[in-house]
Order: sequence, then structure tokens, then C-alpha cells
Amino acid sequence: MEHKVNEIQISYREKLSTLKSLSITNSKEVGELLFKNWDIDTIGLHETFKIVLLNQSNKVKGIYPLSHGSITGTLVDMRILFAIILKTLSVGVILAHNHPSGQLKASEPDKQLTRKIKEAALLFDVKVLDHIILAPDGRYYSFADNGIL
Repeated sequence: MEHKVNEIQISYREKLSTLKSLSITNSKEVGELLFKNWDIDTIGLHETFKIVLLNQSNKVKGIYPLSHGSITGTLVDMRILFAIILKTLSVGVILAHNHPSGQLKASEPDKQLTRKIKEAALLFDVKVLDHIILAPDGRYYSFADNGIL
């Protein structure tokens, strides 16, 4: 009896050279970049969780929308998050989600999730540089700037 299995294929293609991309140096740049790459029609409707993927020089490789949720929350699957980070060979990551209410405060679940991701990232030598919460009006809250990263 022949046993067949699925072929596994892992790929990552750069359409734009990362070497020519923006190098992130502070939370203001991240906030602006995220706001420009967020769907303005839905930023005030439901939460979305995204990750900004970075190379060794903090140049942006891309932004990946990890999950879309409800008005008050969104789920993050750690396996998918790290599959994306590892597949793109990223060494740094910035976490981001929006608060449709405009409330710029990190909730306890936001802090717990950030801690959990940071702990897992250590195993892969990946740096979690910040977690940004965006408001629909373009304001943002940075975990790093507020000393809770």
C-alpha cells in the first residue's frame, strides 16, 4: 500500500527591495506608516491586528494583517503570527491594532498578549520592538514610549 503525503512549500517573494524601503527609527514613523496602510473605512468599525515585519536594519519588509475582529476585540493565533515572521525571515516585528472607540489605553488583555508574543519571540531571536494602538483619527499609543514593553 502506497502512502501519499502533501508536499509542503514555503515561499516569500520581495516585490519591492527591502533595501530601498523605509527604516523605522521611532514610534511616530510607525504610527504614520500604519495609518497610511490602514483601511480608513473600517478603522472606526472593528479591530484589526497587524504586524510590521523588519529586517536587521529595521527596514520594513512589509505589513501583514493577521486578524479582523469585532468592535471590542480580535483574536491573534500565535502559530500564524510566527509562521509569517519566520517565513519572511524577519528579525524584528512591531505589533499593531486599532481601537475603534478611539480610546488610547492598553487594556490588560493587550498587555498579556504582548508579553506572550515577546516571550515566544525570544525563542526565535526575534525582537518585538513596539506595540502600537491606533485611533481612527490618526493618534496612536506606543507600548515602548510608555515603558510597558
